[in-house]
Amino acid sequence: MTNRDSGRHLPDYEGGSLVNLVASIAACLGCETDAPPLEGLDDLRGCRTLVLLVVDGLGHDYLRERHPESFLVRHLRQPLTSVFPTTTASAVTSLATGAAPVRHAITGWFMWLREFGMVTTILPFQSRAARIDLAAQGLSPVAVLGAPPLYPRSRIPVRVITEEWIRDSAWSRVSMEGAERLGYRDLEGLFVQLAEAVRTGARRQYIHAYWSGYDALAHRAGHASDECDRLIREFDRHLEEWVDTLRGTGTRVLVTADHGFIDTRPEAHVWLHEHPELAECLALPLCGEPRAAWCHVRPGRVGIFERYVTEQLDEVCELHVSEDLIRAGWFGPGEPHPELSRRVGDYALIMKGDHVLRDRLPGEERFHFAGVHSGLTPRELRVPLVDITLGM
Repeated sequence: MTNRDSGRHLPDYEGGSLVNLVASIAACLGCETDAPPLEGLDDLRGCRTLVLLVVDGLGHDYLRERHPESFLVRHLRQPLTSVFPTTTASAVTSLATGAAPVRHAITGWFMWLREFGMVTTILPFQSRAARIDLAAQGLSPVAVLGAPPLYPRSRIPVRVITEEWIRDSAWSRVSMEGAERLGYRDLEGLFVQLAEAVRTGARRQYIHAYWSGYDALAHRAGHASDECDRLIREFDRHLEEWVDTLRGTGTRVLVTADHGFIDTRPEAHVWLHEHPELAECLALPLCGEPRAAWCHVRPGRVGIFERYVTEQLDEVCELHVSEDLIRAGWFGPGEPHPELSRRVGDYALIMKGDHVLRDRLPGEERFHFAGVHSGLTPRELRVPLVDITLGM
């Protein structure tokens, strides 16, 4: 079941997505994934050091529109699509495994894990609301991650550079298995660490770096705010200065993102407690993301749920049977992970316009995100691929 289309686009898993970028990178590492390589990207194996720098939240359309004269845009090769949902949990897992969400089955920030019997916040690897550390309870992301990490199969050394607070998390230890993990504390520290990694690395190496600063600010201030523009200009300056030091090192630098953003109005935030009849239909808290919500519906309430969404929320969201999205390839092609259908529930609510749908459990704060993502508008879906080649 699908309501009318609202400017929705889908990932290009056949040759134009982050999954395909990783397939091209895997060839450089001497291994392979199930996906075809990225169309339009030449062989990466000729460089001494390959760097993938992931800027969390940096949309292609935002970059072209707000920073047309930037160093990033001067080296922009092509737009890519993210995965579905367009969110960090799903996309960075694809970048770490080379698998689409249909296989790795990481479906958003909030996930129902049948095997643990709880709704979790997946990247911090905590229970929702109570924030119980699942690793401290003897649980492991290995039981959750549906596809193996890429780096144990690499034939060249791999280094991963992330913020210090992420470096040794339970999720990082599992998804980045096989790599040397390095940390930094601020934007300047990222580029210091990158410079040191290139300088001290093996004859051939791969460096995967990640920066979350823009995403954090875009959620608070709006992705096209003056504050975000200043931050990206600062990032762009650091990037250009660092690249200037790489001349003659045989380094190739790829810059991309996990997703883009749109900005949303306070009145476009729909809260579940304001729709008690809808809330009564749900067996679990909302899962997934504010713009792609997975609904686990109580037995006997299906008709009430469908009717309420269709009649009361038609301007807010599209209503889909979740299994239909799996069959239609929204999460990627191929055989789905056995837990995928349970994790995305019975129905999916895909937001229209700038709407978001949220609930709040006891202990959770109510707050407004100015910038949001996880939907399928072009601004959320399209990310840049910046390509900088530096000869020996």
